[in-house]
Amino acid sequence: MTGQLLLKVRNCETLSRRTQFQILALVPVYFIVVGFLLQPFDGIWKGIITIVREPDFLITDYFVIGGVGAAFINAGVLTLLSIAIVYFLGMEISGHTITSCFLMFGFSLFGKNILNIWAIMMGVCLYSYYHKTSLSRYIYVGFYGTCLSPIITQIMHVVSLPLGIRLILSLIAGLFIGFVLPPLSTHTHYAHKGYSLYNVGFSSGIIATIVVSLMKSFGISTEARLIWYTGQNKAFAILLLLLFSGMAVFSFCISKDVWKRYLEILKTYGIGGTDYVKSEGFAATLLNMGVNGIASTLILLAVGGDLNGPTIGGILTIVGFSATGKHIRNILPIMVGVILGGLVKNWTITDPSAILALLLSTTLAPVAGEFGVIAGIIAGFLHSSAALNVGIVYGGMNLYNNGFAGGLIATFMVPVLQSIRDRQARAKVHDSL
Repeated sequence: MTGQLLLKVRNCETLSRRTQFQILALVPVYFIVVGFLLQPFDGIWKGIITIVREPDFLITDYFVIGGVGAAFINAGVLTLLSIAIVYFLGMEISGHTITSCFLMFGFSLFGKNILNIWAIMMGVCLYSYYHKTSLSRYIYVGFYGTCLSPIITQIMHVVSLPLGIRLILSLIAGLFIGFVLPPLSTHTHYAHKGYSLYNVGFSSGIIATIVVSLMKSFGISTEARLIWYTGQNKAFAILLLLLFSGMAVFSFCISKDVWKRYLEILKTYGIGGTDYVKSEGFAATLLNMGVNGIASTLILLAVGGDLNGPTIGGILTIVGFSATGKHIRNILPIMVGVILGGLVKNWTITDPSAILALLLSTTLAPVAGEFGVIAGIIAGFLHSSAALNVGIVYGGMNLYNNGFAGGLIATFMVPVLQSIRDRQARAKVHDSL
């Protein structure tokens, strides 16, 4: 397949729909191949079974639970299925296709698995059927909404109930979550006005709070957990840097003006709803993804963080959202703010939750994009505190914890920043103000 793709690239600059989907599919295939190289087949099969059976609320590193190979294959298979769903729905590839598939891969390294996402997806399908609209309208919300899949797994671990009842309750919970996600996500977007890119993470935090509170009322609770893989930074760094460098190089192969289009990306604010595939083309988006992937990997290594399932998932989240809002100019101030927080607060940047906040705080990239570097640094500084504390309300059941925290920070900061900007604008017109 790779040889055919290269031939098509040489023959024309405009890639067909099928070719673009094939290129996107190369990413999970890359990790699946690596997975088979890193772990024996018997170990992979046993590892995937363990991944499916284990509770997977934050922070549960599948590298530890099932092995690195099993984690990569679990993530790769789910991502290929996601790509196939979009393709066979007849949809064109867009920035949101790339973002949702990269999120599916990244969070399938520490929370999503081949069993626990489908009830939520069925709920989204039910919502689409109920409103007599095309599933393609809500499919991305469904993909994002699988961040609540740990709730499904947790209900299956209520050992005091018969298996049949647990299955029924899990299905009901998934259908409920999937059904309420589309309208709630639309509503929460108005709260932060697109300045937090992980909008479904914000709405999912609200749903998780309600569902987990209900579960606690019936005596179903979760204990805090930290399962965190360490010790293979060099190998994983090579793996990631090869992938991201390949993206950047490949982008120049498929377009002559890729650099010019990339510079246009750097001029954007990146507010939610941005789609770089549509506005600047597939090649420039690919270059942006490669640049951001390299930068975020190097920053994580520079501050002394671990490369493992959760942090690779965080890096791939940055890369995925590089198709829908993030670029090097608007993510760096946010990350600097989190790093400063690690210097003056009572935690260090290398703590697991803090290192995830460093990567995933970039949900607030539009704040830096529109309001400038200082605003971005302040946003990252505030986000680091929120992200390390809000998860207690839903017991780690929302994998997009930083999305919930980011939504809160954006809702808090943006009206204040806009009021200051408006006051400054009026002052320029009326010196007496």
